[in-house]
Amino acid sequence: MRLTTLWRLTGSVPRGNQQVLAGHADVEGFSDDRPITTATDIGIERASAQAWLAANRGSRSAKPNVRGFYEPRTGSIQYVVSDPATGKCAIIDPVLDYDEKSGATKTEQADKLLACIAEENLSVEWILDTHPHADHFSAAPYLKEKTGAPTAIGAHVVDVQALWKDIYHWPDFPADGRQWDRLFADGDSFKIGSIDAKVMFSPGHTLTSVTYVIGDAAFVHDTLFMPDSGTARADFPGGSAKSLWQSIQAILSLPDKTRIFSGHDYQPDGRQPRWESTVAEQKADNPHITDQTEESFIALREARDATLPMLKLILHALQVNIAGGRLSEPEANGRRYLKIPLNALEGVVW
Repeated sequence: MRLTTLWRLTGSVPRGNQQVLAGHADVEGFSDDRPITTATDIGIERASAQAWLAANRGSRSAKPNVRGFYEPRTGSIQYVVSDPATGKCAIIDPVLDYDEKSGATKTEQADKLLACIAEENLSVEWILDTHPHADHFSAAPYLKEKTGAPTAIGAHVVDVQALWKDIYHWPDFPADGRQWDRLFADGDSFKIGSIDAKVMFSPGHTLTSVTYVIGDAAFVHDTLFMPDSGTARADFPGGSAKSLWQSIQAILSLPDKTRIFSGHDYQPDGRQPRWESTVAEQKADNPHITDQTEESFIALREARDATLPMLKLILHALQVNIAGGRLSEPEANGRRYLKIPLNALEGVVW
């Protein structure tokens, strides 16, 4: 953020350090107290300017800039969420490219985020996962290496770790959340620049899912899809249609103008990818919500889930993502390996 303001000054400018905005800046070029009537460029100290903007533009800062990046292989959306007043940002649900046929990985999707951050001259404060994903690998470790920003996830990730360490038969796996820098509890708050953010525990799709409410924007992961796509499934280990309904009701209690950013879009009827709606639009147009009761939603969701095939990458992805997105350590031959348990999951649709 560069601030060089053109001031038209009348009166006199005293020699020395002058208070400006919320701090001080040195006014250069004046050796005495002579009157000034011409336009003069004065460079304002950046830290001072940013502090003033943060203190005096609260209403504007409550609306973060949001850039969504659609990943077509899995229908996932990654987000860069930034504070226009300070240039600080967070990355939400970043994707590491993975091809299950060849076992190849690359960082193309995550590099798009880094390119956006560099282009907009942003500084990364947080790398956030809404939950351990079952359909793609998290790129959080790669982005932490590139930016130095801390990683975070919901505190109930330890419950997911405990469940899946047994499925993978990893008796020595530390299921205590140490793989992230911070574990958020329900109601925790943090900041992105000058913008207040809070954490809502939103279980149902998984045991540990959280919603990040950042200013007027809610990042709802796999709870609400776009209104024409309904809601997320709740049949994974630890999932619950009842909990999903309760989480959705909490999200819909936010102000109607709250922007809703979904974690996936599967392009019904071949339309272009979309990921932004509002609370009001969800209430009015989402058939899984409109005119539903808790009982009817549970029946609808469970009937729908019974027809869905298991995600093709669930056994690939979760062993990486419960480890914070870290791939397995190389073995003696220098290669990394995935472990696929057989006959571990029920409810397969053949």
